[in-house]
Amino acid sequence: MVEQIGIERLTGIIAFARAASLGSYTAAARSLALSPSAVSKSVQRLEQYLGISLFTRTTRSLTLTPEGRDLHERALRLLREAEEIEQAAAAARAEPAGFIKVTAPLPIGAHIIAPALPRFREQHPKVIIDLRLGDRFTDLVEEGIDVAIRVGEPADSRLIARKLAPNRICAFASPSYLASRRRPERPEDLVDHDCVNFRYQSSGQTLRWPFKVGDKVIEIVPNAVTIVDNSDAVAAVVAAGGGIGISPTYIAAPYLRRGQLVPVLKEFAVDRSSITAYWPESRRGNPNVKAFVSFLGEIFPSPTAWDAVFSSVS
Repeated sequence: MVEQIGIERLTGIIAFARAASLGSYTAAARSLALSPSAVSKSVQRLEQYLGISLFTRTTRSLTLTPEGRDLHERALRLLREAEEIEQAAAAARAEPAGFIKVTAPLPIGAHIIAPALPRFREQHPKVIIDLRLGDRFTDLVEEGIDVAIRVGEPADSRLIARKLAPNRICAFASPSYLASRRRPERPEDLVDHDCVNFRYQSSGQTLRWPFKVGDKVIEIVPNAVTIVDNSDAVAAVVAAGGGIGISPTYIAAPYLRRGQLVPVLKEFAVDRSSITAYWPESRRGNPNVKAFVSFLGEIFPSPTAWDAVFSSVS
């Protein structure tokens, strides 16, 4: 008689598959809403039951053993089958209900998505939203993400995409700073100014500032006097008179309304890619996903409220 697989071993297979796909127990734990130690122990119990080592472990990473690579492919097939069962059941349910897992970059999530969530829940009170903010480009399918909002386009044929709005960025300064300094007329004039730049947390690189000059987009790296790794902090430093900084219009808009920032080199502002929603092909019929994607169309109208503010300020 074939032994039936237990819940504990199924849990171990799921934990193993996520850890193998994401490269660490910490990342797997984040995607599964568990602690890293719980994921580690679950994988260890699976290894003990199978009598093989699935990972070669170091202090920094996990590497699959040959046996682990074979089992990983099989585990992914199992999880894909489970995913199809779950989505078929969800599609049969007409009313949105239950969990929806959404991911977005921190500034977009904090400024645009999060403030709108209460309105979404008024429309769909049975939906529970799990919003995860960060700049790491997750594998939606592997991590069980229902909808991702990102800037740019990932090369993944398993995803459906819908463009929401342009990602418009421009240079800004405070009126107090410009009162004591000559206003730049062209991007090359920035060499004579104090600049506030952004540093990517993931790579440590500083932002190259894009400007549209004629039919081309040029990029410069300013001589920054202040460098910070948070987009909101860039706007805060600039609004306090710290110099000229570059920012997406959705972050700058509240400062523009209050008169704390004004556009600089506005005629050279660039639409840098698009803010886009993505969801797995397997979620096409999911009522939660359909409801949330439809709602995104409401909070990203054309033109957006923040770009309307930007256009109205000289």
